[in-house]
Amino acid sequence: MLKTRVITAIVLLAVLLPVTLFAPIGGFGALIAFVVVFAAWEWGALAGLGTPGRWAYTVFQVVLFLLLVLGGPRADGLYGPIWVYSLSAAFWLTLVPLWLWRRQHQPGQTMLLGAGYLMLLPAGAALVDLRAGHPALLLAVLGTVWISDSAAYFVGRRFGKRKLAPAISPGKTWEGVAGALIAVALYALAWAALGAPDNRWLGGSLRVLALPAVLVGLAVVGIIGDLLESLIKRQAGVKDSGNLLPGHGGVLDRIDAPVAMLPLAVLAFMR
Repeated sequence: MLKTRVITAIVLLAVLLPVTLFAPIGGFGALIAFVVVFAAWEWGALAGLGTPGRWAYTVFQVVLFLLLVLGGPRADGLYGPIWVYSLSAAFWLTLVPLWLWRRQHQPGQTMLLGAGYLMLLPAGAALVDLRAGHPALLLAVLGTVWISDSAAYFVGRRFGKRKLAPAISPGKTWEGVAGALIAVALYALAWAALGAPDNRWLGGSLRVLALPAVLVGLAVVGIIGDLLESLIKRQAGVKDSGNLLPGHGGVLDRIDAPVAMLPLAVLAFMR
């Protein structure tokens, strides 16, 4: 299993990294549209749609995504409308924590389908905007998720005792979360020392204090995204969202945390 996971990860990096670094923004957007196709298809299944419904849902998601980003950067310099990112932030910071807290009252199909739009469309547009800002910015933001996930896994495996949400994701522990947030804070300090984007939140001498707070906040939102997908998979009675990625499961299994934090990253770094 580990060998399969590693091989799949290498193949994904071999495809995604060159496109992220060197492709024109239109080519990168086409790649993200391709990812949205598979993610929407899997979410439709988790929501209980049959094959015809999943096709319709997927096509509509991709069309809306293309409409969001095809017009090019707007007057504010963003491909995605700012209200889309703000709505996504409100979704992840208010509604999703409520769902996780009241897990016995799980969302029905209509709410799940609507949530899929609030998850995938802003995240896809955010990827395009962060890439348009600079490929290094996008990779640095995604590095927050990678470091958080890795630290949570290793610290939780070594020291984990207190379950974070045993009814939703039994493998996650509070110790793992603490390790993840400490690792992200150290990563943020290193990023600040090397130079972070200057904007109204992260400018000047406040960078060393503001950047760890922002990245730790993004890591927390990423954990919320991970827990939401775990909750919906439990509701659907499946272990993985799909089987497209050998050793990893489905596309949603790989992007659950980034989907949650990417729109907030745009609000933090590009406004």
